[in-house]
Amino acid sequence: MPATPRNRTAGADLFRPVNVGRASEDVVRQIKDAIHAGKLRPGDGLPSERELTGRLGVSRVTVRDALRTLEATGLVEIRVGARGGAFVTAPEPDYVGEGLANMLLLSSSSPEDVTEARMIFELGAIPLVCERRTKEDLADLEEICTRSEAALKSGEHDVRLSAEFHIRLAASTHNTAVALIVDSFQGPLLMSLARAKDVAPRMGKQGAREHRELVEAIRKRDAGKAHDLMERHLGRTAARLHASGSAGGDVAE
Repeated sequence: MPATPRNRTAGADLFRPVNVGRASEDVVRQIKDAIHAGKLRPGDGLPSERELTGRLGVSRVTVRDALRTLEATGLVEIRVGARGGAFVTAPEPDYVGEGLANMLLLSSSSPEDVTEARMIFELGAIPLVCERRTKEDLADLEEICTRSEAALKSGEHDVRLSAEFHIRLAASTHNTAVALIVDSFQGPLLMSLARAKDVAPRMGKQGAREHRELVEAIRKRDAGKAHDLMERHLGRTAARLHASGSAGGDVAE
């Protein structure tokens, strides 16, 4: 969702002339540094292209290239019209998730690696979920379980519903950092779930049952049982992926 402008534009002392040899990169770095330092926040407007050109000592083309780069990473939103310009915005999880998925694919990270990583941070989130979950969290998780069960009854198994459950579960920690990390991991998560589904097409039924049991454990704030359920749930997926990688065959339910 676009950030709401705060009618504030960066101060004159925020930017300085750049190294001409790598001008566009330097412009990007300066703006990123200002954002990371909290000098620019979501909703703040950057100076106009003309102002940036003068302050940074570069051409408009260089400024535009830098702004496009920042827009592509979700740090800046370019708006047109009378109130247009470049505005700082918080990156949506999709931006982060796509970049993370691409890095994992290009680095030859396997679905098994992804599942092992999930075991580290999803198991660690369980105590917070049990402590902080609300009635709304439980209702949302149950609604996802109901949709998953209905899909399975109709003969479908959509791994996106499983991903949705795990992402909503992370949001139930009410810890923004945890929720963003798991949400941004959606691309790799879907990759690993799709691979597991190929290995064992019937795995959805057991997974759906475990999701329902997990919600009940969280309802009772039983962190020990919830942890054991999640460990078994993710461990089974890891075992299937490992078996498929080493033997190349199907794994029975």
